[in-house]
Amino acid sequence: MNSWLFNKIAGAVLGTGLLVLGLQNLGGMVFHPAAPSEEKPGFKIEVAESGSGEAKTGDEAAAAAVPLAQLLAKADPKKGAEQANACKACHDLSKGGPNKTGPNLWDVVERDIGKHEGFTYTDGFKALDGQKWTYENLSKFLTSPQAFIPKTKMGFGGIKNDAKRADLLAYLQSLSDAPKPFPAQ
Repeated sequence: MNSWLFNKIAGAVLGTGLLVLGLQNLGGMVFHPAAPSEEKPGFKIEVAESGSGEAKTGDEAAAAAVPLAQLLAKADPKKGAEQANACKACHDLSKGGPNKTGPNLWDVVERDIGKHEGFTYTDGFKALDGQKWTYENLSKFLTSPQAFIPKTKMGFGGIKNDAKRADLLAYLQSLSDAPKPFPAQ
């Protein structure tokens, strides 16, 4: 191999190495990742609750003690309409609208679970044959779809905030020609 060819190869390898190091330094100047603190090493990872039976703090227990009927009495359907924007990715909310990835949600309150014309449900839904989408069942499902119906294909993580979930339920109530009344307090 002659010296000219060797110099070209060596120059290409060294140039590539310098380019990689330069880009790495430039990336370090542009992006400033937050390092974990010394007293608590690691990064906090937010995950949905799994119902593991862990003890709740006093505030969490008090919030969970509010009956659904009271939450629904204070619910705001307008705020629920904002919450429903996330639902629109997979569900149609209009009267007579099509099924999408999920079934149409018009008049869903008191509908049979796992039954809607033109939509094929998973076995988890079919196992609840005979049950209806009551406000209580809808609330449990919206809290954690995977916990309420194991092996559901619904990828939604749930709404943990009781007030936001009640707002969404109030909006779902409004999606009907004859809205079903909220449960009595």
